[in-house]
Amino acid sequence: LPPLLTWYAQNPDDTAEFEKQMRRKTHYVIQPAYLWGSIAEMARTQHGELLHTLQKGFDYIENESFASTFGGLFSEINLNSEKLGKGYEARNAKLCTIIQKIAEGLAEFSTNIDALGDAYEYLIGQFAAGSGKKAGEFYTPQQISDILSAIVTLDSQEPKTGTKKRLESVMDFACGSGSLLLNVRKKVAKAGGTIGKISGQEKNITTYNLARMNMLLHGVKDTGFEIFHGDTLANEWDKLRELNPAKQPKFNAIVANPPFSLR
Repeated sequence: LPPLLTWYAQNPDDTAEFEKQMRRKTHYVIQPAYLWGSIAEMARTQHGELLHTLQKGFDYIENESFASTFGGLFSEINLNSEKLGKGYEARNAKLCTIIQKIAEGLAEFSTNIDALGDAYEYLIGQFAAGSGKKAGEFYTPQQISDILSAIVTLDSQEPKTGTKKRLESVMDFACGSGSLLLNVRKKVAKAGGTIGKISGQEKNITTYNLARMNMLLHGVKDTGFEIFHGDTLANEWDKLRELNPAKQPKFNAIVANPPFSLR
């Protein structure tokens, strides 16, 4: 059993305080049963409850892990799909095999958060190419992303001074999976600076969920970003329709790679 699972079982009176401290330090909690180590162990031992546990884990992360709720974060994942197998047992066995293979692969990599985030971004690109769609619908090609990030992070009054040390807010109104926003953040961080808040809007539900996961995987706190699921062209985000000048949102930088590939 993973050590944390054992500790939870032995110290039921202390778990609430422990979780409170976790939220204070890392801004989120994932209970031991839903941690990757526990899930991978279930897969390794071909546990019959893996599929149920995974579903409960998804629900827990969506509703309880973070201070803000991430409703529908895994809505596009269907664990009861016939494609995984006919009937619960076949699907559970297939998931055990898949997760075990992923665990074996992950064991060879660094657990550095950026390695995970970068791998995730690479896979999004491959997914776009494999599904026959232009990758631009999911993420901004790296070269374009680098140039845009470099331009918006310079001081527009005095570019010679280099990258700004602080951006209060950055917005992408066609954010896809959020890679361009993350690149701006990386550019500022490389110069020893920080970003206050990341905002984005995305119409495609799958890509919107990918963007939220991408932020979390890159270590952006849930209070550090706000991504809205809606159509920018129809101006669906209430916040951006604010008429009171004092309350109107303003951004230090706005970046976008609009979906030119759409008709």
